[in-house]
Amino acid sequence: MNRHRVTDPSRSHPRSLPAMPVTPDAAPAALRTAQLYSEELGVDLATGNDSAYFRWFLASLLFGGRISETIAKNTYRAFARHRLLTPRAILRAGREFLVDPIMREGGYVRYDGRKSTQILRDCETLRDEYGGRLRALHDAAQNRTDLERRLLAFYGVGPVTANIFLRELRPFWPKADPDPLPIVRELATAYRIDLNRYHRKSLAFTRIEAGLIRLRKTRPPPR
Repeated sequence: MNRHRVTDPSRSHPRSLPAMPVTPDAAPAALRTAQLYSEELGVDLATGNDSAYFRWFLASLLFGGRISETIAKNTYRAFARHRLLTPRAILRAGREFLVDPIMREGGYVRYDGRKSTQILRDCETLRDEYGGRLRALHDAAQNRTDLERRLLAFYGVGPVTANIFLRELRPFWPKADPDPLPIVRELATAYRIDLNRYHRKSLAFTRIEAGLIRLRKTRPPPR
């Protein structure tokens, strides 16, 4: 797995970004209501439920791989269809079942065995070191730096995958506060958005961040 490549991924009525010209005034208003990647997959991180945290962790492992964003989403939905949304269920299913049908249904044609191995090993680590609970990982961390270090200790998890997982947890986990990826800052500059105007732990900042990543995929930044 490439540890550094990413396929990226008001709480009420979030919506996708409208197809509209982006101006210095319009962009922040549109981005503040951008849909989070977790929301798109039906994961509500605001519940404080560890099952939601694990579902987002699983999705983040997929988004951080060497596949398209579409395949990552389809593969996550294959896990959901087969009710493999807990560490225990995934470990019980085993590698062969993850490769086929899960990865096949998701659209993998390469790296399916590698990704299956990674997910199984990370489920084992979560079970053995944190009792299968991601909130226990958060609580064990001394600070944001230690939280990121603990995530990076999982097999195949690099800085980008850790960032994908933690950035949408900023409003909900006290110790989750990763620095925005360089591409986010570059896009914010291109769209003349001052990220410093928004509290980094706020939901608004998190939505802006997700919206900027989506903008990168839908249209080039203004010149």
